[in-house]
Amino acid sequence: MTVSTAELRAHLSTWRRHLHRHPELSFHEHETSRYVRSQLQALDQQGVLTITAPTPTSVLAVLRTERPGSTLLIRADMDALPIEEENAVPYRSDRPGVMHACGHDGHTAMLLGAVELLLARRQELSGELRFLFQHAEELPPGGAVELVQAGVMRGVDYVLGAHLWAAGRTGLIGIAPGPATAAPDRFSVTVRGRGGHAAMPHQTVDPVLVAAHLVTALQSIASRNVDPLESVVVSVTQLQAGSAYNVIPDEVTLHGTVRTLSRTLREDVPTLLRRITDGVCAAFGATGEVEYGLGYPSVLNDAAFTTLVQEVAVQTFGAERVVGIAPSMAGEDFAYYQEQAAGCFFSVGSGNPDLGITYPHHHPRFDIDEDALPNGTLLFVNTALALSAQAEERKA
Repeated sequence: MTVSTAELRAHLSTWRRHLHRHPELSFHEHETSRYVRSQLQALDQQGVLTITAPTPTSVLAVLRTERPGSTLLIRADMDALPIEEENAVPYRSDRPGVMHACGHDGHTAMLLGAVELLLARRQELSGELRFLFQHAEELPPGGAVELVQAGVMRGVDYVLGAHLWAAGRTGLIGIAPGPATAAPDRFSVTVRGRGGHAAMPHQTVDPVLVAAHLVTALQSIASRNVDPLESVVVSVTQLQAGSAYNVIPDEVTLHGTVRTLSRTLREDVPTLLRRITDGVCAAFGATGEVEYGLGYPSVLNDAAFTTLVQEVAVQTFGAERVVGIAPSMAGEDFAYYQEQAAGCFFSVGSGNPDLGITYPHHHPRFDIDEDALPNGTLLFVNTALALSAQAEERKA
């Protein structure tokens, strides 16, 4: 059975819109995983897939061929975000406060499309293909850790993943050799002073004032403590202080995130953060307590495998549509799979100003140009076929 381009586009849109209408949060993808399983079973007319649930809300489909070759795992994430959707579209989320605002509905649809096409061409395949529909990418510790522990990467040679790319126009494929995303760590600082009446600040150690200085001082990590050629982001995003306009509180808590690409820098920043906190607090007679939590590692694209994916992309779409992109300072738990096998994580342009599709990821009006979906599917499929062709060449 062959699948036409029009049929593929229609199938991808149907899958994506169903998922968009019925989003589920991280670790709660029960209906989503049941839907994915039902669609895989419908595609598997000859019963050649082995479909399992490595965790309660994930799905793994395995296609074993009769020819020797490598094992490729292709991953799509399925979870949504706690955001109230503001789009007035027919496929708008039907769940208040939950929305597919990062494109995971599209990722899942693209991988279902890859299963459909590869089943139709399975006589051209060698080795083993694993199609992993992952839960909980958005919420640390993330689903990838659980899935690695469950054994989904055992025996895998290559791992491939994609992310829809709101800033990239539909038709583009973006590939970042080396680091592709940052390690998204988090921190909190509790500044303790001595509270009192706001009219008599000289009788207090004002933690609000200390915190204000600390917010400014922490920016020196990026501007004065790190090589300008390195990438680091230090962002204070929350400040919790006081309960009355005329009372200086006893303590203030800051929360924020640190994003790094370098493993060495990731190890150094917590020390710098604590040193600055201790110094600023001591200068005002306050104390500070730092809590630092590690997030996902940085996504590091394997050089040789990424070169292959790039070559396949050029052959599929033309050199003018395949662009090198800078690393993103966002985080991705795809990194855990790359600790087990050679991996490539690429971007699929999905923005279209002509259609008003311009909002960034995690925005309540985020949407995608569905014409982007076949591009991700085709690169999944053609990479799998290229690996199979390599295996046949080695055998010859």
